[in-house]
Amino acid sequence: MRKTKEPNPITTFIGASTSIEGTLEFNNTIRLDGNVNGKICSNHGTVIIGEKAVVNAEIIVDVAIIMGEVNGTIDARERIEVYPPGSVMGDIQAPAVLIESGVIFNGGCCMKT
Repeated sequence: MRKTKEPNPITTFIGASTSIEGTLEFNNTIRLDGNVNGKICSNHGTVIIGEKAVVNAEIIVDVAIIMGEVNGTIDARERIEVYPPGSVMGDIQAPAVLIESGVIFNGGCCMKT
């Protein structure tokens, strides 16, 4: 399978050696390759969780693209895409959900309109 839509250009990058605790608010597209504990939210944005990222957070965004580890809920207004070697431990909710073969998903899924 291939991505349903290419994300917008990345405007913010959090590197692998970075750890953030608290609430991360952003617009546009952000790529996270480090560790985040807390909450990630955006009214008009895409979050890309890189392969080496470990995220323990509630995520509320337009689009979530996951290739790393997420422990927590994901609420996306447009779509959620999860690619290997990604893992999601928690409930997800979006109008469109793509989970590729090889992904670990343990949680509930609600597809809302």
